[in-house]
Amino acid sequence: MELLKDKVAVVTGGTRGIGYATVKKFLENGAKVVLFGSRQETVDKALASLKEENPAWEVSGACPDLCNAQAVTEEINKIKEAFGRIDILVNNAGISDSTPIDSYTSERFDQVMQLNVNAVMNGVMPTVAVMKEQGGGVILNTSSMVSICGQPGGVAYPASKYAVNGLTWSLARELGPFNIRVNAVAPGITKTDMVAALPDEVIQPMINAIPLRRIGESEDIANAFLYLASDLASYVTGEILSVDGAMRT
Repeated sequence: MELLKDKVAVVTGGTRGIGYATVKKFLENGAKVVLFGSRQETVDKALASLKEENPAWEVSGACPDLCNAQAVTEEINKIKEAFGRIDILVNNAGISDSTPIDSYTSERFDQVMQLNVNAVMNGVMPTVAVMKEQGGGVILNTSSMVSICGQPGGVAYPASKYAVNGLTWSLARELGPFNIRVNAVAPGITKTDMVAALPDEVIQPMINAIPLRRIGESEDIANAFLYLASDLASYVTGEILSVDGAMRT
Protein backbone atom coordinates (compact mmCIF):
# COMPACT_ATOMS: atom_id res chain seq x y z
CA MET A 1 0.00 0.00 0.00
CA GLU A 2 1.34 3.43 -0.95
CA LEU A 3 0.67 5.62 2.07
CA LEU A 4 1.41 8.90 0.25
CA LYS A 5 0.07 8.17 -3.21
CA ASP A 6 0.08 11.32 -5.38
CA LYS A 7 0.97 13.59 -2.45
CA VAL A 8 3.39 16.45 -3.15
CA ALA A 9 6.14 16.75 -0.54
CA VAL A 10 8.98 19.19 0.05
CA VAL A 11 11.91 17.96 2.16
CA THR A 12 14.65 20.37 3.23
CA GLY A 13 18.09 18.93 3.93
CA GLY A 14 17.09 16.10 1.63
CA THR A 15 20.43 15.25 0.04
CA ARG A 16 21.89 12.99 2.73
CA GLY A 17 21.31 11.26 6.04
CA ILE A 18 17.85 11.44 7.58
CA GLY A 19 16.58 13.82 4.89
CA TYR A 20 17.65 11.56 2.02
CA ALA A 21 16.17 8.51 3.75
CA THR A 22 12.90 10.42 4.20
CA VAL A 23 12.82 11.46 0.54
CA LYS A 24 13.36 7.86 -0.49
CA LYS A 25 10.70 6.56 1.92
CA PHE A 26 8.17 9.10 0.60
CA LEU A 27 8.94 8.14 -3.01
CA GLU A 28 8.54 4.46 -2.19
CA ASN A 29 5.09 5.32 -0.89
CA GLY A 30 3.89 7.14 -3.99
CA ALA A 31 4.73 10.76 -3.23
CA LYS A 32 6.11 13.34 -5.64
CA VAL A 33 9.07 14.92 -3.86
CA VAL A 34 11.04 18.13 -4.20
CA LEU A 35 14.22 17.94 -2.12
CA PHE A 36 16.16 20.99 -1.00
CA GLY A 37 19.93 20.95 -0.51
CA SER A 38 22.60 23.48 0.36
CA ARG A 39 24.41 23.27 -2.99
CA GLN A 40 23.42 22.38 -6.55
CA GLU A 41 26.20 19.77 -6.61
CA THR A 42 24.76 17.81 -3.70
CA VAL A 43 21.22 18.17 -5.06
CA ASP A 44 22.27 16.77 -8.43
CA LYS A 45 24.12 13.88 -6.77
CA ALA A 46 21.09 12.94 -4.65
CA LEU A 47 18.73 13.14 -7.62
CA ALA A 48 21.04 10.97 -9.75
CA SER A 49 21.20 8.34 -7.01
CA LEU A 50 17.43 8.26 -6.59
CA LYS A 51 16.77 8.12 -10.33
CA GLU A 52 19.27 5.30 -10.69
CA GLU A 53 17.40 3.33 -8.05
CA ASN A 54 13.99 3.91 -9.65
CA PRO A 55 13.66 5.97 -12.86
CA ALA A 56 9.88 6.12 -12.35
CA TRP A 57 10.12 8.13 -9.15
CA GLU A 58 8.91 11.74 -9.50
CA VAL A 59 11.66 13.65 -7.73
CA SER A 60 13.27 17.03 -8.37
CA GLY A 61 15.43 19.41 -6.38
CA ALA A 62 16.47 22.96 -5.63
CA CYS A 63 18.96 24.79 -3.42
CA PRO A 64 17.43 28.03 -2.10
CA ASP A 65 19.13 29.79 0.79
CA LEU A 66 16.87 28.65 3.62
CA CYS A 67 17.88 31.63 5.74
CA ASN A 68 16.58 33.98 3.05
CA ALA A 69 12.81 34.24 3.42
CA GLN A 70 12.29 35.69 -0.05
CA ALA A 71 14.34 32.92 -1.73
CA VAL A 72 12.37 30.22 0.07
CA THR A 73 9.03 31.85 -0.72
CA GLU A 74 9.93 32.07 -4.39
CA GLU A 75 10.85 28.38 -4.49
CA ILE A 76 7.68 27.33 -2.65
CA ASN A 77 5.62 29.35 -5.13
CA LYS A 78 7.39 27.63 -8.04
CA ILE A 79 6.50 24.25 -6.59
CA LYS A 80 2.88 25.32 -6.15
CA GLU A 81 2.78 26.46 -9.78
CA ALA A 82 4.37 23.22 -11.02
CA PHE A 83 2.26 20.75 -9.03
CA GLY A 84 -0.83 22.75 -8.09
CA ARG A 85 -0.45 21.94 -4.39
CA ILE A 86 1.93 21.11 -1.55
CA ASP A 87 0.65 18.41 0.79
CA ILE A 88 3.69 17.84 3.02
CA LEU A 89 6.56 20.04 4.20
CA VAL A 90 9.44 18.43 6.10
CA ASN A 91 11.74 20.98 7.74
CA ASN A 92 14.78 18.77 8.18
CA ALA A 93 17.76 21.00 7.32
CA GLY A 94 19.86 22.03 10.28
CA ILE A 95 23.30 22.04 11.89
CA SER A 96 24.51 20.51 15.14
CA ASP A 97 26.93 22.16 17.53
CA SER A 98 29.23 21.14 20.38
CA THR A 99 31.04 24.41 21.11
CA PRO A 100 31.96 24.82 24.82
CA ILE A 101 30.35 27.83 26.43
CA ASP A 102 33.75 29.47 27.01
CA SER A 103 34.40 29.40 23.27
CA TYR A 104 31.00 30.60 22.09
CA THR A 105 30.63 33.71 19.99
CA SER A 106 27.40 35.53 19.30
CA GLU A 107 28.02 34.86 15.61
CA ARG A 108 28.13 31.08 16.16
CA PHE A 109 25.01 31.15 18.31
CA ASP A 110 23.17 33.18 15.67
CA GLN A 111 24.33 30.81 12.91
CA VAL A 112 22.80 27.80 14.64
CA MET A 113 19.56 29.61 15.43
CA GLN A 114 19.27 31.00 11.89
CA LEU A 115 19.32 27.60 10.21
CA ASN A 116 17.63 25.54 12.91
CA VAL A 117 14.82 27.97 13.77
CA ASN A 118 14.51 30.91 11.37
CA ALA A 119 14.82 28.68 8.31
CA VAL A 120 11.95 26.55 9.61
CA MET A 121 9.73 29.61 9.77
CA ASN A 122 10.89 30.71 6.33
CA GLY A 123 9.57 27.43 4.95
CA VAL A 124 6.41 27.35 7.06
CA MET A 125 5.03 30.78 6.22
CA PRO A 126 4.63 30.48 2.43
CA THR A 127 3.66 26.81 2.69
CA VAL A 128 0.88 27.56 5.16
CA ALA A 129 -0.62 29.96 2.63
CA VAL A 130 -0.68 27.18 0.03
CA MET A 131 -2.11 24.64 2.47
CA LYS A 132 -4.86 26.98 3.67
CA GLU A 133 -5.89 27.60 0.07
CA GLN A 134 -6.08 23.89 -0.74
CA GLY A 135 -7.86 22.94 2.50
CA GLY A 136 -5.15 21.22 4.51
CA GLY A 137 -1.71 19.70 4.70
CA VAL A 138 1.03 18.35 6.95
CA ILE A 139 4.06 20.16 8.35
CA LEU A 140 6.80 18.07 9.97
CA ASN A 141 9.88 19.37 11.78
CA THR A 142 13.10 17.68 12.82
CA SER A 143 13.71 18.20 16.52
CA SER A 144 16.21 16.22 18.62
CA MET A 145 16.53 14.10 21.71
CA VAL A 146 18.56 16.94 23.24
CA SER A 147 15.57 19.27 23.05
CA ILE A 148 14.17 17.18 25.88
CA CYS A 149 17.27 16.44 27.98
CA GLY A 150 19.89 18.97 26.87
CA GLN A 151 23.55 18.19 26.21
CA PRO A 152 26.97 19.07 27.68
CA GLY A 153 28.27 21.81 25.39
CA GLY A 154 26.88 23.32 22.24
CA VAL A 155 23.97 24.98 24.04
CA ALA A 156 22.70 26.64 20.86
CA TYR A 157 21.72 23.27 19.42
CA PRO A 158 19.32 22.08 22.18
CA ALA A 159 18.05 25.65 22.52
CA SER A 160 17.24 25.74 18.82
CA LYS A 161 15.55 22.36 18.89
CA TYR A 162 13.48 23.32 21.94
CA ALA A 163 12.39 26.34 19.90
CA VAL A 164 11.38 23.92 17.12
CA ASN A 165 9.25 22.06 19.67
CA GLY A 166 7.58 25.32 20.66
CA LEU A 167 6.88 26.17 17.04
CA THR A 168 5.43 22.71 16.52
CA TRP A 169 3.08 22.83 19.50
CA SER A 170 1.92 26.37 18.78
CA LEU A 171 1.46 25.94 15.02
CA ALA A 172 -0.54 22.76 15.62
CA ARG A 173 -2.99 24.70 17.78
CA GLU A 174 -3.19 27.66 15.41
CA LEU A 175 -3.47 25.68 12.18
CA GLY A 176 -5.68 22.83 13.34
CA PRO A 177 -8.87 24.66 12.29
CA PHE A 178 -7.46 24.80 8.75
CA ASN A 179 -6.92 21.01 8.65
CA ILE A 180 -3.15 21.45 8.81
CA ARG A 181 -1.39 18.99 11.11
CA VAL A 182 1.99 19.94 12.61
CA ASN A 183 4.29 17.43 14.31
CA ALA A 184 7.99 16.88 14.93
CA VAL A 185 10.32 13.90 15.13
CA ALA A 186 13.05 13.97 17.80
CA PRO A 187 15.81 11.56 16.76
CA GLY A 188 18.37 10.16 19.14
CA ILE A 189 21.87 9.12 18.08
CA THR A 190 21.53 8.14 14.44
CA LYS A 191 24.04 6.49 12.11
CA THR A 192 24.81 9.44 9.89
CA ASP A 193 28.13 9.76 8.04
CA MET A 194 29.63 11.63 10.99
CA VAL A 195 28.60 9.01 13.56
CA ALA A 196 29.64 6.11 11.32
CA ALA A 197 33.16 7.56 11.13
CA LEU A 198 33.64 7.49 14.91
CA PRO A 199 35.99 4.84 16.35
CA ASP A 200 34.57 1.82 18.15
CA GLU A 201 35.78 3.05 21.54
CA VAL A 202 33.51 6.08 21.10
CA ILE A 203 30.57 4.22 19.55
CA GLN A 204 30.33 1.37 22.07
CA PRO A 205 29.65 3.52 25.16
CA MET A 206 26.88 5.23 23.15
CA ILE A 207 25.31 1.87 22.37
CA ASN A 208 25.59 0.77 26.00
CA ALA A 209 23.62 3.87 27.06
CA ILE A 210 20.72 3.09 24.72
CA PRO A 211 18.12 0.67 26.14
CA LEU A 212 17.57 -0.90 22.70
CA ARG A 213 21.35 -1.45 22.49
CA ARG A 214 21.82 -0.08 19.00
CA ILE A 215 22.29 3.25 17.27
CA GLY A 216 19.35 4.40 15.19
CA GLU A 217 19.36 4.12 11.41
CA SER A 218 18.26 6.95 9.15
CA GLU A 219 15.43 4.69 8.00
CA ASP A 220 14.12 4.50 11.59
CA ILE A 221 13.64 8.25 11.54
CA ALA A 222 12.25 8.22 7.99
CA ASN A 223 9.63 5.66 9.07
CA ALA A 224 8.46 8.08 11.77
CA PHE A 225 8.15 10.89 9.23
CA LEU A 226 6.22 8.57 6.91
CA TYR A 227 3.75 7.69 9.64
CA LEU A 228 3.19 11.32 10.63
CA ALA A 229 2.84 12.41 6.99
CA SER A 230 0.27 9.73 6.19
CA ASP A 231 -3.42 9.40 6.97
CA LEU A 232 -2.48 6.80 9.59
CA ALA A 233 -1.76 9.86 11.75
CA SER A 234 -4.88 11.78 10.69
CA TYR A 235 -5.74 12.68 14.31
CA VAL A 236 -2.16 13.25 15.48
CA THR A 237 -0.98 16.85 15.72
CA GLY A 238 1.13 18.86 18.15
CA GLU A 239 3.31 15.84 18.98
CA ILE A 240 7.09 15.56 19.39
CA LEU A 241 7.70 11.91 18.50
CA SER A 242 10.89 10.62 20.11
CA VAL A 243 12.77 8.05 18.05
CA ASP A 244 15.81 7.42 20.23
CA GLY A 245 15.63 3.92 21.67
CA ALA A 246 14.57 5.50 25.03
CA MET A 247 18.05 7.02 25.49
CA ARG A 248 16.48 10.33 26.58
CA THR A 249 15.54 8.76 29.92
